[in-house]
Amino acid sequence: MSSNIFNLTANNLQTDLLEPSKNTLFIIDFWADWCEPCKQLMPVLEKIASELVGQVVLAKVNCDEQQELAMQFGIKSLPTVMLFKDGQPIDGFAGVQSESEIRALLDKHLPKPEHALFEQAIAAHQSGDKLAAYPLIKQAIEFDSENKDFKILLADICVDLGKMEEAKQLLSLFKLVDQNAQYHHVVAKLELAEQAADTQEIQALQNSLEESPEDLTIMCQLAIAYHSVKRHDDALALLLKVLKKDLGFADAKKTYLDIIASLPEGDELATKYRRQLYTLLY
Repeated sequence: MSSNIFNLTANNLQTDLLEPSKNTLFIIDFWADWCEPCKQLMPVLEKIASELVGQVVLAKVNCDEQQELAMQFGIKSLPTVMLFKDGQPIDGFAGVQSESEIRALLDKHLPKPEHALFEQAIAAHQSGDKLAAYPLIKQAIEFDSENKDFKILLADICVDLGKMEEAKQLLSLFKLVDQNAQYHHVVAKLELAEQAADTQEIQALQNSLEESPEDLTIMCQLAIAYHSVKRHDDALALLLKVLKKDLGFADAKKTYLDIIASLPEGDELATKYRRQLYTLLY
């Protein structure tokens, strides 16, 4: 028997059903040995439960042996299947149903993979691990590309990572009716980040580069300054220009690779500039 299938009795009701149901979806199968439809249904439920370990638990109630428990749940016919969560029944059916019908019923109550990714992205974002949060929320959006909560979280993370253009593109998708407090928070955060990304040091280096447009040292210094304020695209573009002129110049290649390594997993910017370096090298 699978680890998530057990016999429910009056003795283990509290410890094995009521308490765990706060975090887990339970399928309760009310059956009896004399009931032929019960014997037809039980293998189907066991098969489904064995494939969903970690997501559901199957609790089997022998109504001949647990008559008081069956009465407590108000069971009037067998077989009866009840979906149970947070200490109470949330759905169910009486009689025999097909495997596909039972799976469809469960799908309505099981957490979707995109919601799990969303929760993981929020946790990573709140803990300060933006590099981990970015690919998680990107994956969630692949499942549900229209979800506004997913998009605003991605925009927020993009601002933290200095991906201003991606943040702007995401924010431009929000209609007036969708522009809630979180939207305005991210817009304000983006504006502040853009102001902070144009420092006096950067302005001075830009002026120096205008005066000496072929000076590779100034280009590298400006690229590092760009990177320090998360203007990664500007930094990599400038370093690529240096490497095209002199592949072995100072620490340009190392800095270029370090910036790519600092970008989140699956970042399109990293893919773009890694490919351009390979073109130079090979």
